[in-house]
Amino acid sequence: MLRVPYADLYAALHRTMQHLGLKGDRAALCARLFAEATRDGVYTHGLDRFPRFSAMVRNGSIDVNAEPERITGFGCIERWNGHRGPGNLNAHAAMQRAIALAKQNGIGAVALANTNHWMRGGSYGWQAADQGLFALCWTNTLANVPVWGSAAPTIGNNPLIIAIPRPQGHVILDMAMSQFSYGTLAAYTKRGTPLPVPGGFDSQGNLTTDSAAIEASQRALPIGYWKGSGLSLVLDMMAAMLSGGLATHQFPLDPLHETGLSQFFLAIDPANLASAAELTHIADEILVNLHHAPPIDPAKPIRYPGEQVLKIREENLRLGVPVDPELWRQIGATS
Repeated sequence: MLRVPYADLYAALHRTMQHLGLKGDRAALCARLFAEATRDGVYTHGLDRFPRFSAMVRNGSIDVNAEPERITGFGCIERWNGHRGPGNLNAHAAMQRAIALAKQNGIGAVALANTNHWMRGGSYGWQAADQGLFALCWTNTLANVPVWGSAAPTIGNNPLIIAIPRPQGHVILDMAMSQFSYGTLAAYTKRGTPLPVPGGFDSQGNLTTDSAAIEASQRALPIGYWKGSGLSLVLDMMAAMLSGGLATHQFPLDPLHETGLSQFFLAIDPANLASAAELTHIADEILVNLHHAPPIDPAKPIRYPGEQVLKIREENLRLGVPVDPELWRQIGATS
């Protein structure tokens, strides 16, 4: 891997966004969201995801000029249409609107239809937590996980994000409904290393740590077996029903035409419920107790969701962000 300064990574992505047709602040924000995901170590949904984003712009699945539009609303919840614009820009706008509604009402929600892959879902949890708000958001996807009891891909891996603000470091849970996202499976296949735990089934129906075998069978394992399968289903239903958008079974199975997704964004402003000091005290006590749990492997201390991100972020800002040399060359050639 090659390490490049964060500023250089952002600048190259910014130029490439402009080359793809994004303009002004939209090009800058889209590039920043890609760059920050890579900076934070979520490589599969940062720079590594860019070739697919670029291909979807070129095949017309993503309209770089489309902006999200409010369709209707009542009280603290609204429906928006993303018009198949860049998924990370639509998601950022939807979460920011949910935050604005929460600051007015204590709670705010946006159901977003007709959008595209949001890249790193955790970005929108960090977005809310950085402004002092709790948040939940999720998206549906094409059918890439078998429903429990079947070998056929029927449900999506439908990532779910839960964000808890905390001055000493936000707690951000960012998880797919499959044990490993397909981006992570591809990364393990590229490195030629086994998964740390079984992540799906091979073509003979056996649980395996061979990521390439899981990619070939398209039988990723739902988290919690039947529980993850059920959770994926209800997240898909809520996103599609509340947004008036498409559900998982309506998407083509081609990842390069996975467009028209449905998403949901919820923000909670705790300002009128409790003081910041009270909330921080509660969070700190919970995390101190967590850290006191004796690790099975002393070399792997217990950590909360999002804790490792802060360490990786500091390291990558100091040493440079790891990038694939060939991918870096491609981006330089197109920008």
